[in-house]
Amino acid sequence: MNALCSYARGMGAVRLLPYYIRRIWDDALYHGYGKRRRFFEGWYYKLVDSTGKNRFAVIPGIALGDGERTAHAFIQILDGTGVRAHYERYDINDFQHDPLRFDIRIGRNRFTRDHVKCAVTADRFSFAADVSLQHTTPWPVTLFAPGIMGPYAFAPFMECYHGVLSLDHALEGTVSIDDRYVDMNDGRGYCEKDWGRSFPSAWVWMQTNHFPEPETSLTFSLAKIPWLNGRFTGCIAGLLLRGKLYRFASYTGARLKEIAVSSAEVRCTVADGRCALHIVAQRGAGAALAAPADGVMTGRIAESMSSRIMVTFTDRGKEIYSGEGMHGGLEVGGDITQLT
Repeated sequence: MNALCSYARGMGAVRLLPYYIRRIWDDALYHGYGKRRRFFEGWYYKLVDSTGKNRFAVIPGIALGDGERTAHAFIQILDGTGVRAHYERYDINDFQHDPLRFDIRIGRNRFTRDHVKCAVTADRFSFAADVSLQHTTPWPVTLFAPGIMGPYAFAPFMECYHGVLSLDHALEGTVSIDDRYVDMNDGRGYCEKDWGRSFPSAWVWMQTNHFPEPETSLTFSLAKIPWLNGRFTGCIAGLLLRGKLYRFASYTGARLKEIAVSSAEVRCTVADGRCALHIVAQRGAGAALAAPADGVMTGRIAESMSSRIMVTFTDRGKEIYSGEGMHGGLEVGGDITQLT
């Protein structure tokens, strides 16, 4: 049991467990084993150079849709600087995964816990990345909370599952986009993923790890979640502060106290019996990304990589931290009135 709890730290005994069990305690692994339709899975790598002027998201994934007719692999590129997105489609047979470790290949492109290597060339667009992820900070894993989803990770009928693979890490390597070459050395990165059938009917997502203080990162998700015969508004937030992670989630007793969304900003507050997290995000320009609906990438969602996110964290009314994160990722999707 101790080996199981320590899987995310690299203890090899967990590899003796069957793959379909092992993946519960390792969000990074491919979760679509045995799926034939109505399933998607995507990994999200955020890459920001040391100046903050060059920002990219690389999203490899798979969409099974209604079966062979629509099933395919993909690599989606978001240029947060030029505010544009590109979706490259691949044959489903180009997708390969390693059942023992996080190692995804789509054609000649490869994605692991500590490296991104890909090259996409199309009409009027070219992108190549060869970037290593150093000193990653994964979300803690325990026996009864195998990731950011907590105990909900065990529920077999969730519409969408979420994982945070690294809250903050350093980057080394290079990116080229069209005729622009970018040195990524000393840059910062973030990595997460989603899998399931569809994105929620309404959600807010934001993330930044560019605060003045080192080892500080915020990830926040709010969504309308189908559950049994009803729905509830679920929140998951993590504030990594000077290397210590503070968690706010529905399963920890945290509740949404405020949500207000306008064309200019998103304001929200989540709190438990002791602590509160207040967030004000200034919305930046975004590009349209493809999003899943019943495993088909037909949805569209605008994502910004230039949002400014002010965070205030209090403990029993006393301010513990207040700071502004730059180069923030921000999405507001679906019928937001379901949340407000």
